Amino acid sequence: MTQYLSLVGWAFLPGFVTGWVQTIYYGLTIRAGDPKPRPGSPQYAAHRRIIQILVVAFYLLYTIYEADDDLRQQSHYYADLRLGFEASEKEVKSRFRRLAAIHHPDKSSGSSANDSANYFIHLKLASDTLQDTAKRFAYERFGPGVESWKKCVTIKDFVSRGVLSGIVPYYGVGAAAIYVFGLFGYMDFGRFYRWLILLTLFVFELYTVTRPYHATYLSGINYVVTTVSNHPPYLPFQLIILARKITVTMYIALAQIGPLLQAHLNPDEQRADESEEKALKKGLERLNQAAQALDYEATKLIDVELVPFKADPQQAANLQGKMREWLVQNTIRGDPMVRDALGRSLKKQRGDHPHRGRK
Repeated sequence: MTQYLSLVGWAFLPGFVTGWVQTIYYGLTIRAGDPKPRPGSPQYAAHRRIIQILVVAFYLLYTIYEADDDLRQQSHYYADLRLGFEASEKEVKSRFRRLAAIHHPDKSSGSSANDSANYFIHLKLASDTLQDTAKRFAYERFGPGVESWKKCVTIKDFVSRGVLSGIVPYYGVGAAAIYVFGLFGYMDFGRFYRWLILLTLFVFELYTVTRPYHATYLSGINYVVTTVSNHPPYLPFQLIILARKITVTMYIALAQIGPLLQAHLNPDEQRADESEEKALKKGLERLNQAAQALDYEATKLIDVELVPFKADPQQAANLQGKMREWLVQNTIRGDPMVRDALGRSLKKQRGDHPHRGRK
């Protein structure tokens, strides 16, 4: 959640950062005295799109690195006991005895005694968890939170609790958010890929937590990260946390980079859309002016025609209403320019909000 809020908060800054980077870019690449692209020109707009794509991409890559670094800073039971993931129950018990002899509270005094006691309790909890087959299975897949699942005893209990209280609600909320935003015309770009990413992550997570052994791809990922760097291997729950954060990053990339990339690769289509929008606005302005002029003329005509009926206000009001209705039906709605402008306006609205137009 913290990463998501920070990404959403930063989403308002790329315009400012892009302008700053573009100024530096022109200062470095254009010699003094040479003309720079003017703001609003096609060349200036193309440069701005490329720079903004790079700025957003670099930042999103940094957020992935930051999320991974946070995981590395958070310890886990295997690291605390200095054991590998394949350690047997006998090895866990032997390592705990060795560490307990060093960190037992009786061996400390003064202010460090309390710290030693807390650390000893933590080591005892880690040892007890890894020596219990069901708890060890659950810890590796759902993380330290399983310690609070007091009613769970068997592996089936832990998996059922984790899936029903953690995985299903998380993806249910995610799917509802995508659908609601889509109804309001947001998240329009890459809608299919958003659903595909969400479904893929859901299947990946469900498969990871239900396998009796570590999934094959987890071993492959751990082999790669430990071979090319000194990165410690991932536990299943750590890989799931990282995958969720990467998914949030990909969603923001679709929202910010996708439209920019599409506009850059299809500049003719972008200009056509802009021209069509300008033409639509111009047509609507002409329609508004024509309607105002017609309303003025209609008011004058109605006033002239109502002179004989001024003695009878009720008949005058009835005649005035019918005359206005006749003018609207036969003059405004029958005008080709009016029909064309209204049709284009309705088409534009349906294009911006596709779901609203569907029954």
